[in-house]
Amino acid sequence: MNFRALQYFVTLADLRHFSRAADACFVSQPTLSTQIKKLEQELGVQLVERAPRKVMLTPVGQEVAERARSVLRDLEQIKALTRRAIDPTAGTLRLGLFPTLAPYLLPHVVPQLRNRYPQLQLQLFEEKTADILTMLQQGKLDAGILAQPIDDESLHSEELFTEPFLAAMPEHHPLARRNRIHMEDLRGEELLLLEDGHCLRDQALEVCQLAGAHEKVDFHATSIETLRHMVAANVGITLMPVLAVKPPISPTGNLVLRQFAGIPPSRQLAMFWRKSSALGDFIREISAVFSDLPSQLLST
Repeated sequence: MNFRALQYFVTLADLRHFSRAADACFVSQPTLSTQIKKLEQELGVQLVERAPRKVMLTPVGQEVAERARSVLRDLEQIKALTRRAIDPTAGTLRLGLFPTLAPYLLPHVVPQLRNRYPQLQLQLFEEKTADILTMLQQGKLDAGILAQPIDDESLHSEELFTEPFLAAMPEHHPLARRNRIHMEDLRGEELLLLEDGHCLRDQALEVCQLAGAHEKVDFHATSIETLRHMVAANVGITLMPVLAVKPPISPTGNLVLRQFAGIPPSRQLAMFWRKSSALGDFIREISAVFSDLPSQLLST
């Protein structure tokens, strides 16, 4: 039994398709099929039910896949340990960020990381919060930047920064005539929100509840960019994280941004990694780069 065969099998178990699994493993389909057959022969059991256009795992195959994921996770930990012992700054760091943060934060931070760690290979994964947590647990990510609160006792967290929200509205909306708005000004307003699965949706719903606003139930956006353009098209108003409106993001016509008076609604960002990770000390160093964002960038 070899680790490569286990990796092929776990990938097939995840994708349930020989061709896609082979592509994901960067091998030909016959190579992947041969390795899995050899694995079955060595174990003396059938792991996969093969049918035209359909792949299913046998009951024992499902159990082996779970065990194999654990073995591969431990192997990644061994590799991470050796990389950390040699020089973590010259290795690879796999970092996950959610879609309503990644495109707006990374342009400000990645150049600093490259200057400080020129040999570091940074692999970035843009996924929803639930997927990032799963990938962390499976050892497919070294760290993830997520919005608090996250309840997972297996993960360590390091606070990064607080990102305020702005109110975004069309130019002729009544609230656009004010320099600043109060939370109670949103009472009775319909807010455009993201679809389920985005943490920004949950945060906006909390604001709605506090302010007495409600969501526009016949519209759910897939991204902040969709929200931005729907506001500009006079469909409604929304909340925008402040990084999503900072350069290099270009201004949008017919879209007005207003600060909140007093303590604005916001989200708290933190870096998360497994408590068992051999890269913990280095990830803490990386966290400092993210938390050092200039105050003027995060100000409203």
